[in-house]
Amino acid sequence: MSQNELHVIFGTGALAKWTARELVRLGKPVRMVSHSGKADPRIPAEVEVVRGDAYNVNRNIEVTKGAAAVYQCAQPLYHQWTEKFPPMQKAILDAVSANGAKFIVGDNLYMYGDTNGQPIREDMPYQPHTKKGKVRAQMSTAVMDAHRAGRVRAAIGRASNFFGPDDNAVTSFAIRPALAGKPVNLFGSMDQPHTFSYVADFGKLLATLGTREEALGQVWFTPSPAPVTQAELVKIMEDVLGQKVKFMLASRMMMNVLGLFIPALRESVEMLYEWNQPFIMDSSKAQKTFGLKPTPLNDAMRATIEWCIK
Repeated sequence: MSQNELHVIFGTGALAKWTARELVRLGKPVRMVSHSGKADPRIPAEVEVVRGDAYNVNRNIEVTKGAAAVYQCAQPLYHQWTEKFPPMQKAILDAVSANGAKFIVGDNLYMYGDTNGQPIREDMPYQPHTKKGKVRAQMSTAVMDAHRAGRVRAAIGRASNFFGPDDNAVTSFAIRPALAGKPVNLFGSMDQPHTFSYVADFGKLLATLGTREEALGQVWFTPSPAPVTQAELVKIMEDVLGQKVKFMLASRMMMNVLGLFIPALRESVEMLYEWNQPFIMDSSKAQKTFGLKPTPLNDAMRATIEWCIK
């Protein structure tokens, strides 16, 4: 691998995989860093997978040496964000700074807080009112402060709730059960418009940010289709499957009770505001700047269900 061409991705989850696929398509050498260091059949054969410890700055410096760009797609368990997420990302950022690479962060919308149904744009102020929103705001501010200080050259890519092949979060509870004739699990209201992002589009955005100099120093939203209600999303699922899809709508009370036994569900209660009113992300900035187009929801759903069946 030649100097200044290597692209290093922390994590091997859905977002990391789709970022790697796009970078490989662009002809870039790619290294993925995971806790186990084990390759996954879903990772492109051209990609090198190494063992790492994202909390260890010295090890992070070793695995990112000579990198043109480093992509932060790793995260701790959902219920461990407060304690573990900021130190993890700081250890990666410090390594990127030491090696002079670009730093591309995969992020979400939690830091914007409750916008009272107003469309979310990249330039909106951070107004987090949830525990995890405050964590995300703190981490994002640290990245951009480091960029302004000249420590790193950074860009942040964000998506709304995403689904797609290789995703074991939304896809697992809101789509996969339908294949077995079981109810899919949904939150909040069925009739509020909601932006859904497709994980392959998210990965393409991150790869674009890591290979386009004009992306640096800014926040970019993943090109995503027009918002739909959860009822409309279920209808799309039914059209693709050719069968009726049952659903179960979790109330706050139900989530609080089940959360006593399921930590991830307990942590989801504070995010219900996203599902009880319009939750709309304006992704026009990246579409206009880079010419990226969102995958139509029908196509995204079809690809996701095909992956679930395999």
